[in-house]
Amino acid sequence: MADTQLLTAPVSELRQLLSDRAISSVELTRAFLRQIELCNPLLNAVVTICEDHALEQAALADKQLATGEIAPLTGVPLLHKDIFCTHGIRTTCGSRMLAEFTPAYDATVVSKLQSAGAVTLGKCNMDEFAMGSSNETSFFGTVKNPWDLDCVPGGSSGGSAAAVAAGMAPLATGTDTGGSIRQPASLCGITGLKPTYGRVSRLGIIAFASSLDQAGPMARTAEDCALALTAMAGVDGGDSTSADKPVPNFHGALNTDIQGLRIGLPKQFFNDDLDDQVRARVLEALAELEKAGATLVEIDLPHSHYAIATYYVIAPAEASANLARYDGVRFGYRCDDPQNLEDLYLRSRSEGFGEEVQRRILVGTYALSAGFYDAYFNKAQQVRRVITEDFHRAFEQVDVIAGPSAPGVAFPFGAKQQDPIAMYMEDIYTLAVNLAGLPGLSTPAGFINGMPVGLQLIGRPFDEQTILNAAHRLQTDTDWHQSHPSLGDLAS
Repeated sequence: MADTQLLTAPVSELRQLLSDRAISSVELTRAFLRQIELCNPLLNAVVTICEDHALEQAALADKQLATGEIAPLTGVPLLHKDIFCTHGIRTTCGSRMLAEFTPAYDATVVSKLQSAGAVTLGKCNMDEFAMGSSNETSFFGTVKNPWDLDCVPGGSSGGSAAAVAAGMAPLATGTDTGGSIRQPASLCGITGLKPTYGRVSRLGIIAFASSLDQAGPMARTAEDCALALTAMAGVDGGDSTSADKPVPNFHGALNTDIQGLRIGLPKQFFNDDLDDQVRARVLEALAELEKAGATLVEIDLPHSHYAIATYYVIAPAEASANLARYDGVRFGYRCDDPQNLEDLYLRSRSEGFGEEVQRRILVGTYALSAGFYDAYFNKAQQVRRVITEDFHRAFEQVDVIAGPSAPGVAFPFGAKQQDPIAMYMEDIYTLAVNLAGLPGLSTPAGFINGMPVGLQLIGRPFDEQTILNAAHRLQTDTDWHQSHPSLGDLAS
């Protein structure tokens, strides 16, 4: 198999090659490490490369493959977003505050994927503390979109999305607080899945907003996401918010029969905020699902326009509480020669946190303050309940809700960095899904002037299977997910 074919092959195909002993895990791992070495100077998608660690894991995987002890992902290389704690491996969260932090334990997601046989290649760049929609807030520099190096890859899981799109790994982990898996997946032309809140443990994920954060897989296909989710999911005694629900074999139950599937199209998702060409691509993708037997139904989510305002009260408030621990005393960045305790706190936090993180901490602290808690935070929680109820009523009529993953395609660097509101609007179609705790998926849905477009599919709570099946059927009938940027140009 040619190098490009190998680097762009889905996980399902790589598993078969490994199982047939057509390639060893060490050979496969070396191929992806070489691609990282070639492409990363240009894309800046990976902040830590774990070559020795990866080759050790790959050698162990080869021994297991030789004896027939094959787990679902044995020998398959992957990258982790640098928000997941990894034992003995630097975990920065894209921040100066944690630039030298080395955890003493693995996040549950990391340990579950290792138990499933995956090989860790390294850690992906990201927006600082997962706060951003363009990967321009990282302390380690911006990540470039492999489809157009002058454009952003989306965020905050932009490093993971860019790496998969560029053939630097067949699979990556991400986290989604308000669209941070689905939006970069859309902008980079890959598949990204945000599971139901509680489906995947948050233990060992550096917290941004605890009631919204959820980990999920990013890969080329829905089939690959199904494989990864089966390995990642499950109740965790160390995380009280993880759901004690059985984990289906999402991959084993994957099928392409969507006859009679009712797909709801909220009129609020096709409003004036949506680029006309994106609307056309999304409707073309939906027409493919309609041809396969699905029924399109117009629905109403009457309070969805409150999602951005609601999210940007709740998420900063939770961030303010979660990031209060970074004070320069016990761990994290510490300023030089503090004059007193107040100076230590002030300079450590102002020097350790970037501008966007400081902005959100200030907003959140204000919303939680004694005089404004009821007016802002408490009211936002009430509106969150109303938004959630809208979804529940909609799911009485339909099986899946569909729309765009992002209002446009990838935009140039700097285009929205000085306008926080314009940047926040990037998540206009994804935020409500996190507020309601629902599963959501972005799948490739065509191109506009060579730049990818994503279709978002939203499911009922803990019904990831239905949206995976719908995306799998779309990918069976189309080839958008098989397109990739020119790897030769990236590596030259």
